[in-house]
Amino acid sequence: MKSIWQNEVTFPEFPKLQENIRTEVLIIGGGITGILTAYFLQQNKIPYVLVEKDRICSKTTGHTTAKITLQHGLIYSQLLNTFGKEKAQKYLQANQWALEQYEKLCKDIDCNFEKKDNYVYSVNNRKKLEQEMNALRELGYSAKLYDEISLPIDTAGAVCCPNQAQFHPLKFLADISRNLNIYERTFVQEMVGNTAITERGEIIAEQVIVTTHFPFINKHGSYFLKLYQHRSYVLALKSVENREKLQVNGMYVGAEQEGLSFRNYKEVLLLGGGAHRTGKHGGNWEVLRQFAKEHYANAIELCAWAAQDCMSLDKVPYIGEYSKRTQKLYTATGFNKWGMTGSMVAAQLLCGYVTGSVQDFADVFLPSRSILRGQLFVNAATATVNLLTPAKKRCPHLGCALKWNKAEHTWDCSCHGSRFSDTGKVLDNPANGNLKI
Repeated sequence: MKSIWQNEVTFPEFPKLQENIRTEVLIIGGGITGILTAYFLQQNKIPYVLVEKDRICSKTTGHTTAKITLQHGLIYSQLLNTFGKEKAQKYLQANQWALEQYEKLCKDIDCNFEKKDNYVYSVNNRKKLEQEMNALRELGYSAKLYDEISLPIDTAGAVCCPNQAQFHPLKFLADISRNLNIYERTFVQEMVGNTAITERGEIIAEQVIVTTHFPFINKHGSYFLKLYQHRSYVLALKSVENREKLQVNGMYVGAEQEGLSFRNYKEVLLLGGGAHRTGKHGGNWEVLRQFAKEHYANAIELCAWAAQDCMSLDKVPYIGEYSKRTQKLYTATGFNKWGMTGSMVAAQLLCGYVTGSVQDFADVFLPSRSILRGQLFVNAATATVNLLTPAKKRCPHLGCALKWNKAEHTWDCSCHGSRFSDTGKVLDNPANGNLKI
């Protein structure tokens, strides 16, 4: 299931580690967060090495819808209630900075960067939209509330943040990764202090940054409690007759769980939705295909793919020290489906931790903040039920029962989101090994 991005880009190839090496900073994980962090470290002349167990950008990064926006659903009313005005404002400012940084970097890169208005719509809850408008107004941001939007569905309106952006993520990353210090097909089997053990060599580092989507070191940080994973689905549609009908003139996402996502890439409409917790039942591609059949009858399906996202307890990513007990070990995770701006914020913060010049918005994203949120108890209950469920196939991560995903022909874990092919090959972490079939 290659995405439209993966079908259009060939990445430079990097060698496999074959010897013991030393470095000031080791980055584990070659998705967008790891690559941006490496890029900023190189700009700051900090010696580093990035290792990826497969090819860079071959997992979550390659399956994004690539919207660059500070508008992450109807989040700001929630942030005001949870964290207060100061931290909500810092979250907004951090993501605004990320948007501006992409615009600067993309000026000299052919990656289809375009400014677009972003809309969060609700099907039936006007009050939630008005609350979000009030929150943005309190934070000093000028948004707009629309009664109608240019989608083929009935809505209660939408909150619009103007001048956001979209781009081709893999064209961008293929360009900036070209001269970075990367080892591919280099799997970190174990961490012993700040030494990474791989198949062909050890990497001794003064500081370590883990950007493996879901942090793989279980004994620190309690990420198995603080994170769960969500799957969502995308169709790339192209019209065989009326091309204008597929043009949505902006980026859109529904505020509700069953809401759909819309954006264009050239003549193509990217239609997203069908989301569910990994290991649970969801709408998958069928919801999208039914919607396309009803509203875009003359469109053909170019490709279809799925994305997997780490979700935090309070809608805010975890970026910073891996835990209070670990020194010079950092991570970034839990982007809650908004990994484009989240990864840019993370790269800036992680580079700041290494150099000792941390941004003033760092405290919003601290992984060691309170975990006493409602979602914690949902995660704990889900794990307990699955640990007690009789099953022949159990996840090698922490032993939860696996569920067969008939839409994707995979074995999925609803506790922490690990996924395995029908032959047992690990597809998504935190499991670090294959399933025995």
